[in-house]
Amino acid sequence: MKRFIGYLKRFLFGIVASVVLYIICAAALSIIPVNSDVKSFDEVTIYLQTNGVHADLVLPVKNGIKDWSNQIRFEHVKGTRKSAEYISFGWGDKKFYMETPTWSDLKISTAFSATFGLGPAAIHTNFYDSMNEDETRKRIQLSAQDYRLLVDYIEGSFDRNADGSFIHIETDANYGDDDAFYEAKGSYSFLKTCNTWVNSGLKSANQKAALWTPSDKGIFYHYD
Repeated sequence: MKRFIGYLKRFLFGIVASVVLYIICAAALSIIPVNSDVKSFDEVTIYLQTNGVHADLVLPVKNGIKDWSNQIRFEHVKGTRKSAEYISFGWGDKKFYMETPTWSDLKISTAFSATFGLGPAAIHTNFYDSMNEDETRKRIQLSAQDYRLLVDYIEGSFDRNADGSFIHIETDANYGDDDAFYEAKGSYSFLKTCNTWVNSGLKSANQKAALWTPSDKGIFYHYD
């Protein structure tokens, strides 16, 4: 019995130590800047937005470089929308997206699966008529070249049908009338979170970002 208790103490200590180390690394790496000296261009305007926990990238629905409505179709949303100016992209655990519309709906099994990368990912999109900068949204001005890099990054995160089209997820778990879900590549984990995905997207487009961060605050720290 004493041996068992000893093993249990070591196990619990290991868990606590791992959590503390994760928090320290997240805090330290989040404040280390990448691409800190970035020029602002007037060629393409995007937005970085957060709901307080989860960050999204918001892009024009259509411009001379990319028309997202060819792949993220208006008929995929529940509403009767026929046009929009902006579209947001968020990447995350598919089960978490589908089964956890609010924190009160979170299940231990869902949290465990998401933490350790045991389930597939999904991309959540939402159409907007307009976009304004405020405390939850930051405007970012990109060059056309950097915007193409960001488009390539986002497109590369989608899983596809044999014909190359994005795989729309038929579900009743939509958050509103203007959003839709799509199958995505990869798996969410404590090392690759929804915010890590956004941060990596900004880095791929040569924009300000954290060296690594699992949180939205770690991204927004570089845009204050």
